[in-house]
Amino acid sequence: MTEAAEVKKEISGNISRISGEGAAYVDARYYSEDISETLVLYDGDLEANDTTVQSGIGVRVLWEGAWGFAATSDPAGLRACFDRAAQNARTASELVKEPLSMGKKDPVKGSYTTPVEVDPFTVSLQDKLAFLTRLDNQLKDESILKRIVYANFMKRKIHFQNSEGSEIQKDLAHVFGMMIAMALDSDGEMQRRSMNLYSTGDGTAGWEMMTNPDLFAGHADRVKSELSQLAAAPPLEFGRRSVILLPGQGHLQVHETIGHPLELDRILGYELSYAGGSFVGLDSFGKLQYGSEKLSVSSYGDIDNAPGSFGFDDDGTPERDYLLIDRGLLVNALTSRAMVNEANKKAGREVFRQSGGAARATSFYRAPIDRMTNINILPGCDGTLDDIIASTEDGIIVDNPVSWSIGSNREHFHFGCEIAWEVKDGKRTRILRNPTYQGHTLEFYRSLSAVGDSSTWRVEQVNNCGKGEPNQVMQIGHGVPVVKFDDVITGERK
Repeated sequence: MTEAAEVKKEISGNISRISGEGAAYVDARYYSEDISETLVLYDGDLEANDTTVQSGIGVRVLWEGAWGFAATSDPAGLRACFDRAAQNARTASELVKEPLSMGKKDPVKGSYTTPVEVDPFTVSLQDKLAFLTRLDNQLKDESILKRIVYANFMKRKIHFQNSEGSEIQKDLAHVFGMMIAMALDSDGEMQRRSMNLYSTGDGTAGWEMMTNPDLFAGHADRVKSELSQLAAAPPLEFGRRSVILLPGQGHLQVHETIGHPLELDRILGYELSYAGGSFVGLDSFGKLQYGSEKLSVSSYGDIDNAPGSFGFDDDGTPERDYLLIDRGLLVNALTSRAMVNEANKKAGREVFRQSGGAARATSFYRAPIDRMTNINILPGCDGTLDDIIASTEDGIIVDNPVSWSIGSNREHFHFGCEIAWEVKDGKRTRILRNPTYQGHTLEFYRSLSAVGDSSTWRVEQVNNCGKGEPNQVMQIGHGVPVVKFDDVITGERK
């Protein structure tokens, strides 16, 4: 019997043992493999070559309405780890005010594997650095002061078991890439233009994404050219105008003002001391007009190769595709089993019928919390980017964030972007620098006047979403089309 098989057998025995002692629910996540590699070239020099390899087991025990959690990287200490989790739960149960419940679920048996053509960890370091160096060389120009080329690869093998009899195997893989060029503008201020590896939502998620010219490798010349124009451009003037978000900026808008405020644990107040709360309440679902009728937002979206696709969450719930916002109306949240039961109990009615499969932990040594999956604005019927530009009298097109400020309850925001293109009388005109826009979340989404078709939709990848105490950094995806909002405050008042 292999070591992994022995660990799984011992996990099963300890789950039965702790359940027999009176626990209402027990689960364990065994990370037999968790590898991350990061490579960074800074002005052509190797700034970072970091690889982390870890493995371990995280155990949760629910005892009289309270969670206990413990983790170990030593398989020989597995029994003691279960005992610590159980003791932590017993101690917490003496203080709990709102008893939690996982409810009753049938056992789930299954597996999920991220589709990968070329495993990045089979590509030699020499070949990876040669590829990144080629990109860096393409970014070179006398006017460019700083260049950064970044790659990050992740691979995880996770085995899940719980006291309900569920057994799930997940083999997950992620690839992230970014290139940045920086130059001084006419006022001596630093400007930047960047490109992040994205997905079309189809296909595989291996090294082949990084080397794909459309998804990443073919954009260095464009980045360099747009930065040159940006450095010579005038600043955006203050005023109200239409704002057209390209996916590079639209994904952040969705992330901060739809994704985070719809995480149910935030709505219930669990993140107030760190990440903030939400303007959404339990009485908002089915009643709150979040945006115009052009706004429909889904969780997951059945995307093959996005970081928010994982098959089953860390409660053992199958990932499912469902609407959060339906033609502007708020209808659901990002939920996990215990949070659904607590919310329904607090509301005194069934607000949520079932878990949305959003319980996720960043590693074996962190407990699952409600996290974004793939949060997507569904494509609309307003045509291509050119069609949306043609319908715009006075506006700007913006791309890629450089700064963001968000209200603690996500009720308002202020974003700065890398670049703007002016739109006048249905035509794209000049480039403008230092673009910003701001608004109140609901007012902003209610001003949504155009949503691009599927040709404008792409999945932006995020590998640095922070939340929770202790902090957990999670990988997620956002599928977004080109979107237009009207009468938006843009630029900075002098």
